Amino acid sequence: MTATTTPVTTLITRGRFVWYDLLTTDTKAAIAFYTKLIGWGTQQFEGGQAPYTVFTVSGAGLGGVMTLPEAAAKSGVPPHWMAHISTPDLDATVAQVTKLGGQVIVPATDIPTVGRFAVFLDPQGAKFAGFQPLPSSTPRPDGPPKLLDVSWNELAATDYKKAFDFYRALFGWEEVSETDMGAMGIYMIYGQKGDQYGGMFDKPPQMPASAWLHYINVKDVDKVAEDVKKLGGKVVNGPMDVPGGGRIAQCTDPQGAMFALHAKAAGK
Repeated sequence: MTATTTPVTTLITRGRFVWYDLLTTDTKAAIAFYTKLIGWGTQQFEGGQAPYTVFTVSGAGLGGVMTLPEAAAKSGVPPHWMAHISTPDLDATVAQVTKLGGQVIVPATDIPTVGRFAVFLDPQGAKFAGFQPLPSSTPRPDGPPKLLDVSWNELAATDYKKAFDFYRALFGWEEVSETDMGAMGIYMIYGQKGDQYGGMFDKPPQMPASAWLHYINVKDVDKVAEDVKKLGGKVVNGPMDVPGGGRIAQCTDPQGAMFALHAKAAGK
């Protein structure tokens, strides 16, 4: 994470998804794409070491966009979204990631006026970050995500059961339910304290590595999916219905970063 003009939480509930960074090869084009597609606002953050633009929903920070580091791009890392998960003690989380078989790829780093973050790979190679806000940060409320927020966080893992054991130990996540998807295998929904955060499943063989995919809550998936194509992105799967009455589409933006769209079932 870099930083935000609207820091995320003082509640410091362990294990909540509180911020999303887009690391990309063309920040100007990415900002234009997502603001037109989703309707996010933007704010410029001036306190970081590198240029950083915050995406906002109704004036509140949701995430931000920054340039993919040159060394990462040269090593073949594509543009991607990365989630930040809250922790009340980042140093303890860093130590526990290593103990549980994960890797620390960016050590604990201070963000002036905001908090501290570190970036990790879980034991199966999926990338995520931990974030500890400063006590003075503005709260981001608990509860279900709203329209234009990220509404679902999905992990395609080499072994979802082992992946869940890792995140449960690290963040206290709980299994909510499992659904047999036939040839696709078991889809497990996880969350905590009555809130559903997302799902996990075993990735298909053609998928090269474990990875997170984050879904943005929109009113009309089909319309927004058509807009993805008009704006230079691609729809790689869907739109399609999912159990529970919702509808999704999985996409890439013009620089190649994966994201997804999610419309909740009527009345939910």
